[in-house]
Amino acid sequence: MSARDDTPLLWVGLGNPGGEHARQRHNIGFMAVDEIARRHRFSPWRKRFKGEVSEGVIAGRKVWALKPMTYMNASGDSVQQAASFLKLPVDAVTAFHDELDLAPGKVRVKKGGGVAGHNGLRDMRRAFANAEFWRVRLGIGHPGHKDAVTGHVLGNFAKQDQAWLARLLDAVADCAPMLVEGRPEDFMTRVALLTQEA
Repeated sequence: MSARDDTPLLWVGLGNPGGEHARQRHNIGFMAVDEIARRHRFSPWRKRFKGEVSEGVIAGRKVWALKPMTYMNASGDSVQQAASFLKLPVDAVTAFHDELDLAPGKVRVKKGGGVAGHNGLRDMRRAFANAEFWRVRLGIGHPGHKDAVTGHVLGNFAKQDQAWLARLLDAVADCAPMLVEGRPEDFMTRVALLTQEA
């Protein structure tokens, strides 16, 4: 976000490929970039950089959306390959990912920080030699006990999750121009407003 105004941006949705993973909480990053690409009329997805890419323009700036198809724990290979080919600085890269430590439907944007056991973030940090990229943390809630975390993360969103999930993905896509413009605080405020239950 703090990259030069004419630098393209790389928005990475973290998730696992394959239909069996499509509705899992761990795949909310894929869902977010899918909705952004759909809403802003990006190009059709195509295979590239060990992943799938789609490109478009938001708020007058070129944005590449990337879904690594390497499985979560090797996401960095795909992201690094894309960033290198596009000659992007690390601060032009934003990861959209699931966040256990946020309540369902909550969103936080930050640059850098720990990985809190998230294998996709860990591998991106490895690929970028620990240089700090942006993260859009999409809350999926915590199951309450660490032994239940894997099942929770790799479980499908429940029926009762669908309403807040749809509101969240809609709001993230709607507010994407604020991210492009380097206004993460405004983005978070607006998403919070749009995702309030009616």
